[in-house]
Amino acid sequence: MDKPTLYLETSIPSFLLAEPSRDLVASARQEITRTWWRRDHARFTVFISDTVINEAQQGNRSAAQRRCDFLEPFQILATTSEVDRLAALYAYKHIVPAQKIGDALHLAFASLYRMDFLCTWNLKHIANAFALRRLRVLNEKQGLFTPEICTPEQLLGE
Repeated sequence: MDKPTLYLETSIPSFLLAEPSRDLVASARQEITRTWWRRDHARFTVFISDTVINEAQQGNRSAAQRRCDFLEPFQILATTSEVDRLAALYAYKHIVPAQKIGDALHLAFASLYRMDFLCTWNLKHIANAFALRRLRVLNEKQGLFTPEICTPEQLLGE
């Protein structure tokens, strides 16, 4: 049986590779991400996009280098005009805020490439119940696939 496909959004390597946080919630998410990665990530065929790489390159230079090195082995989904058009539609239809086009691109990649899962810690604009509802409704109207959008915690074991 083929492994399920997983689109790895930028927040995952960020939490996985970051220095330990003093913030309790961030620290817990770091530990959950590390546990999931160590135990369960190999159950998936992992994909990323240029959007993930571009976002990973931001911020502290050494942290950015660690993220980019980590992302190196993963297959990169091609950016197409269809991906760009769908991301623009997601922003226009308020699936995500218009100024968060990167978040719209992550959703567009995962939807158009029919990823089984989109894994993220972005609870504000991606793994958000209201955004997910709007995404499902729009994708259904457009005849598009909607991936399961979840956090590493939701992917721990079976």
